[in-house]
Amino acid sequence: MIQPPAYPVLPDPGNPRLTRRITGTDHTGAATEIAVVEERPLTIYLNRQEIVTAMTIGDHPEYLALGFLRNQGMLRDDDALTGVDYDEEIETVVVRTARETTYEEKLQKKTRTSGCAVGTVFGDMMEGLEGLTLPAAEIRTSWLYALARQINTTPSLYLEAGAIHGTVLCQGDQPLVYMEDVGRHNAVDKVAGFMFRHGVSAQDKILYTTGRLTSEMVIKTALMGIPALASRSGFTAWGVEIAQQVGLTLIGRMRGQRFVCLSGEDRLVRDVDPASVPEESARSRRKSAT
Repeated sequence: MIQPPAYPVLPDPGNPRLTRRITGTDHTGAATEIAVVEERPLTIYLNRQEIVTAMTIGDHPEYLALGFLRNQGMLRDDDALTGVDYDEEIETVVVRTARETTYEEKLQKKTRTSGCAVGTVFGDMMEGLEGLTLPAAEIRTSWLYALARQINTTPSLYLEAGAIHGTVLCQGDQPLVYMEDVGRHNAVDKVAGFMFRHGVSAQDKILYTTGRLTSEMVIKTALMGIPALASRSGFTAWGVEIAQQVGLTLIGRMRGQRFVCLSGEDRLVRDVDPASVPEESARSRRKSAT
C-alpha cells in the first residue's frame, strides 16, 4: 500500500493537457473561442495480457487502470502489486501482480454498456454480487446537501469546458477524491483505483456521481463496498432493483432542496429542513438526464 496524498484530491482544470482552445462561430455568426475537453486512448495491460483500450481525458492513468481491473474482478483484494507503469509516449499502463493471471475466456464476454464513451463491462460482473450485503451505514441529509453544494461549486473541467462527468468519493459531508472523465465509468474506475492503491476503506463512504444511476453504476459501487450512491441524475429500474438487493442506499435527482431515494430509505437520517437549503446558483447548475 502506498500512502495516499492529502485530501481532498481535486480536478485540475488548469492542466493544459486536458482541454484545447478551439475557435468557431456562435448562433449570431460571430467568432468565438471555447475550451474543449481532450480525448486520448489508454491501453491497459495486466501482466502480459492486453485487456482494453479506453478513451479518456488522460489524467490519473494509473488509477484508471487499477480501478478498471478491480471493478472487472481481474484484481483481487489480496493481490500484491509488483508494478504499475505508465508510458506516456505510447499511452499504455501495465499493471503487474505477483499472482499469475490469465483472462482470455473472460475477455470474450464483453457487454457494451449504456454509459457515455461506449463503456464496456465483462458479462460475469453480476457474479460478484452473489451473497453481497453492504454495511447498513447511516446517511444524513445534511451531508447530502453539503456535498452537493461543495461539489457543484468546486473548480472543475465541467465548469471550464463541459462535456464531462464527475465522480466523488465522500466521507460524511466531506469530499475526498474528485475525478472527472468523458465517461462516468472511467471516473468511477479512477476512484476505485485510488482506493485500491492506497488501501482506503469503503464501509463509511458515499459515492457521488453526475451520471445516471444505471445497473452498471450500481454494480460497480456495490463491488467497491461503498454503501451509498448519490447523483444529480435519474435512475433505471434495473439499477434500483440491484441496489435494493444488495442494500445500497440509492439517491438521485439531487438538485437544490430536492432529491429522491429509491433504496435504503430506512438508513436516511433527515436532520435538516429542506426549506433551509438554498437553491443552486445558475453557474453551478448542471444539465442532467432525469
